[in-house]
This record gives sequence, C-alpha cells and structure tokens, in this order.
Amino acid sequence: MHDAGKLRHIGFSIKQQQPGSNPLDATPLDGTRANARSFAVTNRSVLAIAIPMTLAYLTTPLLGIVDTAVVGQFGDAALLGGLAAGSLVFDVVFTTFNFLRSGTTGLVAQAFGRGDALEEQAVLWRAVLIAVVAGIILAALAPLLAVGGQWFMSAEPRVSAAMSIYIRIRLLAAPFSLINYAILGYVLGRGEGGLGLMLQAVLNGINIALCFLLGLELGWGVAGVAWATVTGEFLAMLLGLTIVVLRFRKLERPSRRRILDLPAYKRMLSLNRDIMIRSFSLLAAFALFTRQGAQFGTVTLAANAVLMNFFLIAGYFLDGFATAAEQLTGRAIGAHAAAPFRRAVQLTLIWGFGLAAFATLVLLTAGASLVALVTTSADVRAVADTYLPWAAFTALSGVLAFQMDGVFIGATWSRDMRNMMLISFLAFSAALVTLAPVFGNNGLWASLHVFLLVRGLSLLGVLRLRVRTAFS
Repeated sequence: MHDAGKLRHIGFSIKQQQPGSNPLDATPLDGTRANARSFAVTNRSVLAIAIPMTLAYLTTPLLGIVDTAVVGQFGDAALLGGLAAGSLVFDVVFTTFNFLRSGTTGLVAQAFGRGDALEEQAVLWRAVLIAVVAGIILAALAPLLAVGGQWFMSAEPRVSAAMSIYIRIRLLAAPFSLINYAILGYVLGRGEGGLGLMLQAVLNGINIALCFLLGLELGWGVAGVAWATVTGEFLAMLLGLTIVVLRFRKLERPSRRRILDLPAYKRMLSLNRDIMIRSFSLLAAFALFTRQGAQFGTVTLAANAVLMNFFLIAGYFLDGFATAAEQLTGRAIGAHAAAPFRRAVQLTLIWGFGLAAFATLVLLTAGASLVALVTTSADVRAVADTYLPWAAFTALSGVLAFQMDGVFIGATWSRDMRNMMLISFLAFSAALVTLAPVFGNNGLWASLHVFLLVRGLSLLGVLRLRVRTAFS
C-alpha cells in the first residue's frame, strides 16, 4: 500500500524512478504530464491499483451472496432458482454492454499515457451518452426480455414467475447501471483505485443494506432484492457524476464538437463491437451452464447457483490485478513504452497466480461452512458440498484468462479478444455436449474448466505475436 500522505490526489502517474526518488511521486490532476513516456511499473504500482480494486470487486459477489442468502431464508428452492435464473438474464443483457466499462478504461488509459487530458474527458462523455440511450431502450424492453428469459430457461412455473418479477424490476436501473459502467471505466483508466473502491463500496453497500431491509425485514423476497439494486445504482450514479463534474470544473474542458466527433464515436463503437461480442459469448457460456444445471433439477440448479457465487468471489479476487494490467498496459501503449508493458504483464501474472492459489485453498477448507451460511435447504447444501471442489479450482484454471483479458483490454486489441473468446466458446460447447450427458453435473463443471483454460492459453499465444509488432 502506498503512503496516502505522499499523494495529493487519488489520481497519480508512475514516473521513471531516479536515485533516491519515490516511484509513486504524484502529479496534479490539472491535465499536465511530466514526460508522459517515462514511468516504471513496480510491485508497488501494481498493488496501488490492484488492492483497492480487489476490495471493490469483492463487494459484487458479496452482494450476490447476500441476495442469495436473503431469498434462501425463505427455504424455497424455487425462489432461489428464480433469483439465479433472473440474475443470469440480467447479467447477459448488462454484460453485453460491459464495453462501456472496459472500452472506456482502455481508451482513457492510452490517453493518460499520451498526456492528453482533454481526450480522457471526451472519452467519458461519449461513453455516458451511449449509456443513456442504451439504458432507456433496455428499461423499455424489460417485459420482452423477461418473457425471453422464461422461454430460454424452460424452468418450472414457480421458478419462471420469480425470475420474471426480478427481471422486470431490476431492468428499471438500466440507465443508471450503464452510466456507472462509464464512470468506473474513466476512473480505472486513470489508475485511481481508491476512488473506484469508494464508488463500488457505496453502490454495493446501499444495495446490501436495502436487500436486508426490503427483501427480508419487509418480506418482499425477490422483488425486494431487485428494488434494492435499482436504488443502489441510482444513488451511486448521482455520486459518481457529482465527483467527475466537480473535478472537470477545475480543468480545461473539451469542446462539444470534440465530444460529439463522429470518427471518435466510430472508433469507440468499433472497439466496443468486438468487446460486446466477447462479453456476449462469455455470458452465453454461463447461460448454457445454468440452463444445463436446470435440466438436472431445481435442487441442482440452486446448488450450482450457490457455487457460482464462490466462482465469482475467486474471479473478482483476480479482477483487481487484471484491472492493474488494463491501466498499466494501456498507459504503456499510449506512451509507446515496451519495457513497462512487459513488466506489467509479468507482475500482474505473478500476483494473479499467487492469489488464485490462495482463493482455491480458502474455498477448499471453508467452502462447506459458507454453503451452510448461504442456504437453509438441506438438499441444496448436500448437492453443493458434493461439487464444491469443482468451484474451488476455477480460480487456478481461470487466472490466465482474467489476466490476459486485462492486458488485451488495456491495449485495445479487441479483435483478438473476440476471436479467442469465440474459439473458447466452441471448445466449451463441445465439452458440454460430450461430458454432461455422460458425467452429469461433474461433466458440466469440467466443461467450465475447459472454457477457462482455452481462453487463457489462446490469448497468451496471441500476446507473444502482438508484442513483437506493437512497439516496433
């Protein structure tokens, strides 16, 4: 952790260390840059981004566990299955628009590396405009998306009813959620891990508190969980917009013509198209995973939902270092600095594998107790305990995929990410068709591991080719 007293602002740039100097000397947030290409990537600079963002990302699966635990207290597997199915449909829709976070991060990081403060602001406002339009459309389409989700899942009537309630309410938060994606992308592109942590903590903290109040205390169940999310997203959006607007008042601002520049939008949308296809393929794999689990029965569906929350914990644990990779490699690309790029890849991978091993150990030793905390259903607990080791090892099989995603997002090599994701999805589908009919739920979890391994290894192979030409 860095010494907060040495930083005048949350944002900073990492300069090339001179003898006797601090590698985390701060620069003011006034748009000035001292030698934008001169910066070093160290363990300290990686941790300065990764630690707060790891804590921030961990609040998201914590929220998922709270949602599941609140609904699980009703002791009804159908409600738990409906929440899981509804969350999946929501995630399919919203992760399709995750480019508003990841694409913004890469473009802002590269502008930061070039020392172009006006472009940093312009990228944010372009993303916000896209978020507003897309969010309003999604909110209006909530009834249709609920019906489509029911058709896709083909679950029993009580599960479908709970899923429909959740989707129709939660999609009302679409404009707020997408604007929050854009704001977080800007913050992470500048490497402001502390600010990112604060925004995520406010968002999910409000959500968790209201989840207990509305879902459990008032007995609203699934509807209460959904309304808690809508309220949390709205309040977090207000806070984030207030922070960036107050910051920009002190800086030179880009012109309206620059913000609305059509070629810049075309470039962003081209980048976002590839990221969107990649994100949709990722969620399609998770959708197939959940749908196949539903075919094994409501209890297995609920047990897999509990275990998937543990997979998300492991994943978000790794996302902090993937985010460090995004910012540092993106900045290196913007500054055309090969050595910092290679160092960022190396250090984030080392830290990622170390944390993956730790997360796996924790889940293997304490996973059964966590399952017992999440659900009161004895049947769901028994099935979840049986398949717990599969969930525990997802951290190790997925660490390379998470880290490579961070590198490719920061470098804005979106086409390669898209192509390798499509290959991985095909590998997952082949494994699912082959293993699930023979080995049941064991085969289903094995297919997920195949998916994660193919993603990581394929991107690593492409990276070696890309580095040879990127800095020539």
